[in-house]
Amino acid sequence: MAALSLPSSSPSLSWPPLDPNPNPNETSEHDQPSPETSPPPPAAEEGEDDIQEPPSSPPPPLIVQNPNPRNQTEQPQPSMPTLPSLLHISFNQDHGCFAAGTDRGFRIYNCDPFREIFRRDFDGSSAESGGGGIGTVEMLFRCNILALVGGGPGPQYPPTKVMIWDDHQSRCIGELSFRSEVRGVRLRRDRIVVVLEQKIFVYNFTDLKLVHQIETVPNPKGLCAVSQVPGPLVLVCPGGQKGQVRVEHYGSKKTKFIMAHDSRIACFALTQDGRVLATASSKGTLVRVFNTVDGSLLQEVRRGADRAEIYSLAFSANTQWLAVSSDKGTVHVFSLKVSTGLTGNDKPHTASDPNQSTPVSSSFSFIKGVLPRYFNSEWSVAQFRLHEGSQYVVAFGQQKNTVVILGMDGSFYRCEYDPVNGGEMTQLECHNFLKSENAF
Repeated sequence: MAALSLPSSSPSLSWPPLDPNPNPNETSEHDQPSPETSPPPPAAEEGEDDIQEPPSSPPPPLIVQNPNPRNQTEQPQPSMPTLPSLLHISFNQDHGCFAAGTDRGFRIYNCDPFREIFRRDFDGSSAESGGGGIGTVEMLFRCNILALVGGGPGPQYPPTKVMIWDDHQSRCIGELSFRSEVRGVRLRRDRIVVVLEQKIFVYNFTDLKLVHQIETVPNPKGLCAVSQVPGPLVLVCPGGQKGQVRVEHYGSKKTKFIMAHDSRIACFALTQDGRVLATASSKGTLVRVFNTVDGSLLQEVRRGADRAEIYSLAFSANTQWLAVSSDKGTVHVFSLKVSTGLTGNDKPHTASDPNQSTPVSSSFSFIKGVLPRYFNSEWSVAQFRLHEGSQYVVAFGQQKNTVVILGMDGSFYRCEYDPVNGGEMTQLECHNFLKSENAF
């Protein structure tokens, strides 16, 4: 049994008023949470001003030189501050910001221009606080509400709880407790989705009423994706068998199962409108793109010939480009032609995108039908090479034809690709976002 607990007072925020009388008698099966008191308030309206800047840090200690050079042992040398250990990185819903969870707390950054917006380091001074480790940070666009899950060797909160953090108050205003560890959290303006090892729970944001519960195959990565445009929710998660994905269309109340791969699902990404899905298996050689409405295969692209672990997939806003990162150390950008597989109301409806351009064809396209399938594959248009074995996640940038790459080593890259000629991307900037001098 899981429970929601809240403080006696809650802030006044700008979303519609919450239901003050959630059903207290609602019960469920093992692991199903039920509200016990009034829910936490939802997020304030989106905008950069919604995120508070932290108070200015104290000045660094003054270092005085030893006036007596013969007595060098009397003046201890100041030690260099150690960088925190990174436990989690993820982009927000529009890829304009990213969050980092560390063994000391969490930090929020802006992508373009790159800067640290704020950080919250937990010192463990209060009786109820833990060791400071945050293993999951889920943003809701740019508003003041975040979802936190403890992690690392010294978690700040139990890894079986989802903490609702209000940064206007710099404290947690509610929590969801479970009997098993939380593997992931996804937020929409109207939904909270909690991913456990073999279950997914979907809640209303306003009253925390449980609206759906899904059984999955073992999902230790917490794989789950949700649509973000206004309208009915589309949710994608692993299906009931190896290589299968499950698509829930809450508007039409339909479930679609897609046998995407022969091997287990390793990664997937969903477009903002929930109409197009990209999947990769544990082999990591092929990425397949599907129409979520009818489950049809729209396109297949090849990352490489040898096995690889796919860390992230990302669509551009106009669904014309797909970015892929893996443990091979190369970020690939592929040209997509998915609009040819969608007709009528199934065509993606997206806002104008700075990455809009005329797609280019693979250099191998001229030998289609002559050589085996491997040589007929659609290969990436552009590449950016990083350290092999390191873990990176990628998203498309706010500027035209750019990608943003985040590394679990604290690295931040912004690169530009040539949509016409392709080839190696151009590095525009690089930072270590864990270093304090990058804080503004």
